[in-house]
Amino acid sequence: MSFFTETAVGILLVIIGQCLLILVPLLVLLAFLLYADRKVWAAVQIRRGPNVVGPFGLLQSFADFLKYLVKEVIVPAGADRTVFFLAPLLSFALPVVAWAVIPFNDGWVMSNINVAILYVFAISSLEVYGVIMGGWASNSKYPFLGSLRSAAQMISYEVSIGLIIIGVIISTGSMNLSAIVYAQETGWGILGWYWLPHFPMLFLFFISALAETNRPPFDLPEAESELVAGYQVEYSSTPFLLFMIGEYVAMVLMCALVSLLFLGGWLSPVPFLPDGFLWMFLKVLFCFFIFALVKAVTPRYRYDQLMRLGWKVFLPLSLAWVVLISFLARFEVADGFWARWAVGL
Repeated sequence: MSFFTETAVGILLVIIGQCLLILVPLLVLLAFLLYADRKVWAAVQIRRGPNVVGPFGLLQSFADFLKYLVKEVIVPAGADRTVFFLAPLLSFALPVVAWAVIPFNDGWVMSNINVAILYVFAISSLEVYGVIMGGWASNSKYPFLGSLRSAAQMISYEVSIGLIIIGVIISTGSMNLSAIVYAQETGWGILGWYWLPHFPMLFLFFISALAETNRPPFDLPEAESELVAGYQVEYSSTPFLLFMIGEYVAMVLMCALVSLLFLGGWLSPVPFLPDGFLWMFLKVLFCFFIFALVKAVTPRYRYDQLMRLGWKVFLPLSLAWVVLISFLARFEVADGFWARWAVGL
């Protein structure tokens, strides 16, 4: 058996198996997360939400997916068909590919590369192209305006996300996501995680993640009242479904990054309980709940407010934090509280 796994065919089958082991549970989880998203929104508005298909409405998401699959795919007469269909595929594939370097537990990672953060950041930077291609290929004014908004918005907040991550890298001395989690294993439980030494940046990262994934109150690229659903307006059936799933996969990816970078990943919040995958899963669910709650309780920003927040508030604050963390880590202030690489924690 070991000989077979060392052959080209064996290696290929192992890689396909690992991909399916990540992709299938992720897509099933997305169906229930979409249900939870709608339930949270309904609870805030004091209404029932999905409650018909399946027990307690649990199968509503699967019914919606089936509905999208059987609908007719309509392509505008003047659209570039190749780019029109390539855009939703790209929007779906890129967030999925980024999960290859996400560790779910100690050793539970498909590709434990030393530049995992750089890999995820590169993938997230490419996600804007799916939106731009979808808006341009539709050959319509409103989708094109929506894609331009998205390009400016996502690029703006990627800058602050990158600077915030640099602060975590300086404290750890590594771009490996597993190493970042190990650096938070101090024996102090929740008090040893990076949310405390990097406390202000946790909120900036979370808000930037909302803007990066086009979630309310930063869903300007698809603002229904202004752009008639933005870059997605000409899409129907399965292509629209791919756009939607890609957005949710990217959102859950951001929840996983928050958990790994600031909340200790798979580490237990109290020292006497064992670490494990369950803690990582619960932290991702908690972050997703906050995502859903923000959608339900916050009004949409104006576009000028959105850009001003990104360039005049988040960018200077995150840049100043990088300078401050560099100083605190270099001189090992507070016994290396910001320099886990220096004290061997």
